[in-house]
Amino acid sequence: MDPMALPSEIQTLLRNALQAPPISSSASAPFHSTDKDGHAHQDDKRFKRLTDGIQFSLRFILSYQLVLVGLLLVFTAIHWGSRFRAWRRRRNTIKGRYEGDKIYIGKSANGAEAVVTESISRGSSSSSSTLQEDFHPKRQDSERTLDEQSLLLPKASDAKATPRGWTMTSKIRAWLVYQPRPIPIINKTLPSNGTTLVVLAFIGLQIFYTFFKISLSLSMIFVFADRTSLVFVANLPLLYLFAAKNQPIKLLTGYSYESLNIFHRRLGEVMCLLALLHSAGMIAVWYTVLQPSGITLIKFLLIKMILLGLGAFVAYEMLYITSLGSFRQRWYELFLGVHVVLQAAALVLVWFHHRRSRWYVGVALAIFLIDRLVYRMFVKPTTVQASLELQEDKRTAVLRASVPIQEKHRGVKSVLGAGITNGWKATEHVFLTVPSLARKHIIQAHPFTIASKAPIADEQEANLELIIRAQDGFSGDLARYAKCHDKVAIRLDGPYGSQTAVELLRDSEHAVIVAGGSGIAVAWPLVWSVIDSAAMQDLEHSLDPASRKKILYVWVIRERSHLSWLGEHRLEELRSRGVTVLTPPPTSDHGHPDVANIIGEWIDDTDIKVSSGGKIGVVVSGPDGMNRAVRNACASLLREGRDVSVEVEKFGW
Repeated sequence: MDPMALPSEIQTLLRNALQAPPISSSASAPFHSTDKDGHAHQDDKRFKRLTDGIQFSLRFILSYQLVLVGLLLVFTAIHWGSRFRAWRRRRNTIKGRYEGDKIYIGKSANGAEAVVTESISRGSSSSSSTLQEDFHPKRQDSERTLDEQSLLLPKASDAKATPRGWTMTSKIRAWLVYQPRPIPIINKTLPSNGTTLVVLAFIGLQIFYTFFKISLSLSMIFVFADRTSLVFVANLPLLYLFAAKNQPIKLLTGYSYESLNIFHRRLGEVMCLLALLHSAGMIAVWYTVLQPSGITLIKFLLIKMILLGLGAFVAYEMLYITSLGSFRQRWYELFLGVHVVLQAAALVLVWFHHRRSRWYVGVALAIFLIDRLVYRMFVKPTTVQASLELQEDKRTAVLRASVPIQEKHRGVKSVLGAGITNGWKATEHVFLTVPSLARKHIIQAHPFTIASKAPIADEQEANLELIIRAQDGFSGDLARYAKCHDKVAIRLDGPYGSQTAVELLRDSEHAVIVAGGSGIAVAWPLVWSVIDSAAMQDLEHSLDPASRKKILYVWVIRERSHLSWLGEHRLEELRSRGVTVLTPPPTSDHGHPDVANIIGEWIDDTDIKVSSGGKIGVVVSGPDGMNRAVRNACASLLREGRDVSVEVEKFGW
């Protein structure tokens, strides 16, 4: 299109398509003009291409919501299908064992006959490892460190003959589980290959809806700018749904908000790029169409609609900058406050920027307000008195509180409205607020995993425990507060979290739980959840002790004093239940242990054969290096033909 031709028609297009006010008196010109013979000018055809392109985008973007609903239904079917298959597998396994095994009867405490529950592992010798200087697995090199190479299974294991169970499916599963090295220079941690594929597919969907049937010619730049804005606002409800702590996605797919956080971040980055492309496209429209007609850039930017859009663009770009890991880790409290303020301001600005965005903004705003105000401020928070204890290292505080357990809610409220007084489950976390620390902490809420056992049925009061490692900001203030106070009033918002790790270990014949440092907050209630479920299964079905679930529990600590977080007596209690407990020497003195080697040797020592079909569930919670090492060890086991599933419970935000 000739930049000098018919600027009034372009201005009319802006007024009608974008609801912008007329820029000049010539904006009242008709959409189409004809020559004296009644034939439309060539520019009218080009103008019609613009209007047709905009109308197509309006219709086309409606299908995006249908695609999202379809994907949600697919993941829902996959989740509940896997739960049904796991239930059926457990039932068949128990039935087969029950029919073939003997029933063991013994005497209970009151003298009555009862089923005897024996050790979950086959012997106590494998459960006797403690924190000793001479702890060395058979093939462990004490001088090896936690790097990108040393934590794969040792070559001694790789040299074994490939089992018959090896298939192409095993190789594909191993590749999907494998986690690549961090990106060099910037040291950006990457997820597993499987997660990366899903993220790339989601980004590909955004690219498709942005460029489908779009001409990138300069004459059609306005249509491209309009399409980017439509894709942006169509994603607003999804962006806020991924971030909401109270949402129905967990019930449908099993994934809670922290599992979806990676999609929230990637979608936010894509939307910031879309906002940038939309702004650049509108500047190009001004430069090629409006500027030649005498409209200056300042006058263009001061148009009410453009000015509001510019404000929304700045707000969302600032959201992106303050959400970067480098900013978030250094100024976490500032990140929390700025994130809430900028989100609310950005939604208001987009609402007034253009009428076509208001339906999407309304849904996103409703999600934001219901989550932040209704549930997190009025429905779910609970205030209790807690004891506060500073540990031996002087940098770890432990909060303990007795929480009265009420009758559990049913239906929808059990999913979205149940607070901490209705109990919690293993691996779940709460958002902690301690108003007495300082004024700034009154409105701050920080996430911490519940480190105590989940309450059992009919329990009227449960002990809740939080292990808090002192960093800067809130945790540092709490550690200093603990030096002079042993009691404090706390506000708890939660619980939140996914049960994926719990379900994985319960569905597996053998369980491996690895914790690094404060990752013990995840591992401790998790191992008890597995023990309780296994013991219940034994009582109900009288399983042969040799066929019962074998459990390996590894806790890697940095300092010897960190053992006081739990106490040796608690670890001994696990050993008395038949759990293999390994606590390698502190990493500050002996370096990082070869966790992959530990797992491999335990599997060999417990004689878990490939041919037996025993599924091995692995859960790890620790630093990124340890998480990657365990994940890649599981990938190696998959390549050997073993049935291994791994779940990473990452702590940190």
